[in-house]
Amino acid sequence: MIRTLLISTAVLALAGSALAAPKAKAPAAPVVPPAPGAPTAADWRTPDPENVLVIDTTKGRILVELSPEVAPNHVVRVKELTRTGLYDGRLFFRVIDAFMAQTGDPKDTGEGNSDKPDLEAEFTFRRGPQTPFVQVADQTVAEIGFIGALPVMTQSSMLMPMTKDGKISGWGLYCPGVAGMARGESEASANSQFFLMRQAYPSLEKRYTAFGRVISGLDVVRAIKVGEPVVDPDKMLKVRVMADIPAAERPKVRVIDPNSAWFKAEVANVRGAMGADFTACAIKIPSEVK
Repeated sequence: MIRTLLISTAVLALAGSALAAPKAKAPAAPVVPPAPGAPTAADWRTPDPENVLVIDTTKGRILVELSPEVAPNHVVRVKELTRTGLYDGRLFFRVIDAFMAQTGDPKDTGEGNSDKPDLEAEFTFRRGPQTPFVQVADQTVAEIGFIGALPVMTQSSMLMPMTKDGKISGWGLYCPGVAGMARGESEASANSQFFLMRQAYPSLEKRYTAFGRVISGLDVVRAIKVGEPVVDPDKMLKVRVMADIPAAERPKVRVIDPNSAWFKAEVANVRGAMGADFTACAIKIPSEVK
């Protein structure tokens, strides 16, 4: 009886101690910086009209900002073919819903090219101190950022002093809206065909040349009729370099500057919300077209 009473007392004492012990605090939720408000006049930039394609399609207008810093030879080729009229009337002959819309083939079948020689691959580019790169993430061995509207990844800038040319390698990230050059089995077989990304597709990186990005009309790209091949496909009615359009007819375009305060706030908000899942493809690049 006495032993039973002692055990019961001990149990009650332990229970009381447990009840009295302070509860462990739950880890604090990460503080997510607020989303940016409306951009100010200082947050916008005006793209160079010499490096903007105006693509009028059966679904609407698409504006693509070209990236000569990343793929100079491909940019020259696309503008050259645009100015010869080769892209006018070309079909979107291969369109995959969660992937891309392909066009630019004079035969409209995927088997044709222009009469110009094939291009050497520009899967990567060299980034130097003067390259207009805006960093959004430092992964120690690599850096993620933007050159204009195009998301890119490069080696760490700490390697620049160790290379012969003082530069490091970089490559375009295949986010929605990125323009890439189609090719055959050979890496040096890109010619006239290109594609516009409907969704992100990282497996294309360093395998296909990225030469620009849609800055207006991604909804149009995603509205293009799908198929392999497409039945009654949509087409590019007319393609022009913006600089070639008479000033009175030229669309007035402005795009958020990656060097702006608005963009920095957007990056902070997205990174805070996504944490380890952060991707440059989630960052908005607003534009206005009048």
